[in-house]
Amino acid sequence: MIQLDIPPELRPTVPPWAVMSPERLAHVTRVARLASDWAFAMDVPESERQRWLKAVWLHDALRDAPAAELDQLASTAPGPAGLRHGPAAASRAKAEGESDRGVLDAVRYHSVGLAEWDLVGRVLYCADYLEPGRVFEREERARLAERFPTATAEVFAAVVRRRVLHLVQSGWPIPEPTYRLWNRITEPAGSR
Repeated sequence: MIQLDIPPELRPTVPPWAVMSPERLAHVTRVARLASDWAFAMDVPESERQRWLKAVWLHDALRDAPAAELDQLASTAPGPAGLRHGPAAASRAKAEGESDRGVLDAVRYHSVGLAEWDLVGRVLYCADYLEPGRVFEREERARLAERFPTATAEVFAAVVRRRVLHLVQSGWPIPEPTYRLWNRITEPAGSR
């Protein structure tokens, strides 16, 4: 069992219906720590920081759930089963009373991106990708994570580019929300 040192300000609000391995919980804790650090560095109101943390604790709540549960909660989600955990978690959170559209959209689309996201979606997308426990491109991702509070739009665009490039190199189809997000970040500034 993984022992986690979770500071009080990051104490998880993991929903009782979550299905998370100890390794997954460790990942989510690192994402929460990064998002919380950004919130403090950006001097966002506590209410906004709590929205970010709510999205963080929900985003992988069903990542380790059985395929049948994911299919039941996200039967209309496009793409492979590996992408259904976000839509399933958002569906379950909504059924349990979550009504914050920004949080639900952040959770639903955290694996593929969404052009219409508010800041909570962009924070989750970047923190999930940039958290320090991931083993690839550690130094470059650490530099991006450090820059996020002062260059949010630029870092977000860099993360989108990296994730889309990975999709293309993998030969996987690009989901429609990812395609729209790509077009949004590559539009000339005056046309947005």
